Amino acid sequence: MIAADRVYAIIKQRILDGHYPAGSYVREATIGQELELSRTPIREALRRLVSDGWVEVIPHHGARVVSWTQRDVEEVFELRVLLEPQVVRRAATRIEASQLDSLGELACHMEQLCERGDNQAIDEIAGLNNRFHAELITAADSPRLQRLLEAIVQVPVSRRSFHHYSDEELRGSMRHHREIIRALAAGDGEWAASVMRAHILAARAAQMHPPARQTNEPRQQHA
Repeated sequence: MIAADRVYAIIKQRILDGHYPAGSYVREATIGQELELSRTPIREALRRLVSDGWVEVIPHHGARVVSWTQRDVEEVFELRVLLEPQVVRRAATRIEASQLDSLGELACHMEQLCERGDNQAIDEIAGLNNRFHAELITAADSPRLQRLLEAIVQVPVSRRSFHHYSDEELRGSMRHHREIIRALAAGDGEWAASVMRAHILAARAAQMHPPARQTNEPRQQHA
């Protein structure tokens, strides 16, 4: 692992663990002294963390952990539960075979990572999940819905949410993906919308309890 990757992983894990709470500053000098590194890899790691939505740059102050209140998170999910069922309702009558294939491949990859279950796998699932939902939006063929969701669904919420899932909640999310694909393949918009609503409500419930994962150790494999 190169130095910047190591710093990125350490800072991100500390944000997830609460070592760096929302609104706190991540100081280059402090990290550099602790890890015995120059500022170059630290700055590169911080740029990536900004790009991924974990921290924000405050002029003349430095890198600050992005703040999201419980009320902010609840509002995001309230809006998602209204909009995303409409996305799949539209997609059911518009989706192409190639898009269904793409959704199936993403679902398969996420399921494989789910069985591995370490923090890196969870991060990869978050990225693939974003692609899954983006594919649904593309299939819905609604620029207005796309603009609304891009404004609402922020990276910090979507990336952190999977770290709050228990094993069963994560597997439940994977099952929802498969059922959404089946509903779309059947051209049944109401079925797809119903599953998507349950999917978003389950994500909200998971987000409301403390993080289930706070180490990089793999979880125990289940038969």
